[in-house]
Amino acid sequence: MSVSFEVLSQRAEEHEEKMSRELDEIVVKSVLYMSGDIDPVEPRARPTKEQTAGKRYLMREDPRLRKMPDNPTLIDFFKYRFGPSQHLLQSAKLAMKNGLDEKTVLACLLHDVAVFGLIRSDHGYWGAQLIEPYVDEEVSWAVRAHQALRFYPDESVGYEYPEVYLRMFGADYVPDPYIDREYQAARNHKWYMTARMITVNDLYSFDPNSYVEIEEFEDIIGRHFKTPKEGLGWDNSPSSHMWRTIIAPTRFL
Repeated sequence: MSVSFEVLSQRAEEHEEKMSRELDEIVVKSVLYMSGDIDPVEPRARPTKEQTAGKRYLMREDPRLRKMPDNPTLIDFFKYRFGPSQHLLQSAKLAMKNGLDEKTVLACLLHDVAVFGLIRSDHGYWGAQLIEPYVDEEVSWAVRAHQALRFYPDESVGYEYPEVYLRMFGADYVPDPYIDREYQAARNHKWYMTARMITVNDLYSFDPNSYVEIEEFEDIIGRHFKTPKEGLGWDNSPSSHMWRTIIAPTRFL
């Protein structure tokens, strides 16, 4: 018997609440991750004195999550923090099969990295900012630009508007003006085709019989992703704080 998404979500929330109560520390979710489920401007219930007695607010990695290595690499984030990422892995594998260059394969591997590790809304922009200090500018530009390009067909490479978008967003959906501006600007950019190849190799349905391991891209990552010796999040780059947030998403401050 199938179980509805709503029931599964409720069960997950109940389990999460139970685990939170059992911790020795108090876990508080950021407003961003609750907005919509709650009205962020409305007062929220705070833990009672009985609930907080003898406890401190969590100021470290969440013990409910898998422990990250001291000097985490991109592969470590795939293993211990990113959500199930066969979409990224299968897209990158397809790009390899199609004979694309390694930078484009890396762009395909990372194009939705924000979705799986940080946030969905404007994920192309967040993902580009996250990886920008560590990859060639062409790669981060392509990840940013795919945010807009995926909504626009390109007959020259056989890319059509995804049918799944019709089901997800409706036939009357029109991209926001800022997305259209980004698309128009990207069309004449020297790296347009790199970003376009992300959309061509993006998989909108997954092969359940295919399982790709992140280790298959270890050499490409080694050649084209500049992993800091301190580990991602600890190297004081412009996006270190974003990696640290992924490491410890429930840290109080």
